Amino acid sequence: MTIPLSRPPVDDEIKQAVLAAIDARQYILGPQCRALEAELARDTGTMHATLTSSATAAIWMTLRALGVRPGDEVLVPSHTAFPTVEAVCFAGATPVFVDADDWYTMDPKDAAAKVTQRTVGLVPVHLYGQPADLPALQDLAQRFGLWLVEDCAQAQGAAWDGRRVGSFGRAAVYSFYPSKNLPAMGDGGCVLTGDDELAARCRRLRDHGRLSKDVHAEVGFNLRFNELQAAALRVLLGRLHAMNDHRRALAARYARALAGLPLALPAEREHARHVWHLYVVATPRRAELAAFLRERGIQTGIHYPVPTHRQPAVAHLDPPSLPRTERLVEEILTLPMSAHHTEAEIDQVAGAVRDFFGR
Repeated sequence: MTIPLSRPPVDDEIKQAVLAAIDARQYILGPQCRALEAELARDTGTMHATLTSSATAAIWMTLRALGVRPGDEVLVPSHTAFPTVEAVCFAGATPVFVDADDWYTMDPKDAAAKVTQRTVGLVPVHLYGQPADLPALQDLAQRFGLWLVEDCAQAQGAAWDGRRVGSFGRAAVYSFYPSKNLPAMGDGGCVLTGDDELAARCRRLRDHGRLSKDVHAEVGFNLRFNELQAAALRVLLGRLHAMNDHRRALAARYARALAGLPLALPAEREHARHVWHLYVVATPRRAELAAFLRERGIQTGIHYPVPTHRQPAVAHLDPPSLPRTERLVEEILTLPMSAHHTEAEIDQVAGAVRDFFGR
């Protein structure tokens, strides 16, 4: 039997919630969406949540609402999924790529060295479920007069000193992609903010720039959310922290089982609560290990093999080398992890990894 990289949940409670939303016959931005927005804001400790079609759309809307213009520079980590950078580009700004720190997240020192007179903000990513160094990044933003937008797509429910990620910056974004910590049955995202004006503008931008049905204050786009997905997510939001606790238990199980091997294991940084969206190890023998596990029906992944500063789509920017990022992408390997993997599956994966190094 194959052990998948991720396993999204589907059960009778979720199915019943979706069927009830179908029967209600309000399919776009209806009562389920409004209730979910209120619940997401409350859970994160922010004032406003604005549902949208993806986290990519959420970043784009946020940057547009912040008034980003061509020529503005935005600091982004290179070691992340390309959509983070893509949204910055689509908003009209120029991404400035920052190297990774010891935890694979945005390095505050390198970020500070990249600030210029054109820099307007930064978009750190809480990667793999691990919070970036929020106090250092907040200090950087305050020192240079920049806004901070948190990319929480991989870290919903994570925290720094007990305070939930998504509540530290001017705004934050979530993703509800099916493998995420709060998974939808399709694409979805959200903007979180305590800024009334920013929230109002994001709500306009997701719905064609409307002030009312027939009056458009600006050019927006169709980035709305639907009732069926909202109904399912409301069920799962009630389980989010239990699901994250299970991920944490599985990560601890991996750490115990893989200790002592010539394999770099992920760890939780001080002050952080890691929610283990992904479990990423590192070894110079990555290709061999992945092939060994594949032969045993165990899926693996690489998040991410090509740094964003080396993507063909941004080659015209001629980004400089980022040594740490370029080294780490040669060795990282993602092992199976989700809230719906079992302890027995994690033990099987860990046993296979031990077999590989014991050959």
